[in-house]
Amino acid sequence: MESTTTKIYWAADSTVQTNKITTYPQTGIGQVFSLYTREGVAVINHAKNGRSTKSFIDEGRLDVIDAQIGEGDFLFVQFGHNDEKSEDPARYTEPFSTYMMNLRRYIDVARKHNAFPVLITPLERRCFVDSKHLGLGAHSDYVAAMKQTAEQNNVPLVDLYSMSRAALKKAGEQESRKWYMYFIPGIYDNYPEGKEDNTHLRYEGAVKYAGLIADGLRELGGIYKDLVL
Repeated sequence: MESTTTKIYWAADSTVQTNKITTYPQTGIGQVFSLYTREGVAVINHAKNGRSTKSFIDEGRLDVIDAQIGEGDFLFVQFGHNDEKSEDPARYTEPFSTYMMNLRRYIDVARKHNAFPVLITPLERRCFVDSKHLGLGAHSDYVAAMKQTAEQNNVPLVDLYSMSRAALKKAGEQESRKWYMYFIPGIYDNYPEGKEDNTHLRYEGAVKYAGLIADGLRELGGIYKDLVL
């Protein structure tokens, strides 16, 4: 009997990846997203630490999704952190040229299988300049480029970047530490003291930001809203 399970395939970086004990307590958004999905929806998480739109393709990871994804499935595409790394030609993309061209390749893979692409803007880092105010971060051009790609290709977009910035501002510098791999004495001291990781997430942060993506899907309505509780 043919399965009726709807699958969400996720192409992304370390903020989304499924972690093993070797990277504990780091937790990716895709690792916990099934907390929000309806019965009959499965998350197939291909996100991998350190990947950009370019290196994910160059390593054949998009080809794997191409071979698996089927009609009625979804492809969530969430990159930006590593595309920004101009010092690394294996990963760097220029936001308004190669980054946008790569995003279209992901869109094309989904559509040729009659699956549904969804672009998700990159999660903001903890880039506080004081206790309440965030700096500009490094994502702005990539966010703008992803939004342009979504508009030009008629693809739905979940603006995690804007939602995460709002959540960070509301929480403030101290409270938001618990969402990230950040040393907190007496609470999260199984992570090295003096090590400030303002990018990678703990379980609390992964659940928080997965919930924001679920909110974005509900706002899109229709088949996207039907994926989540």
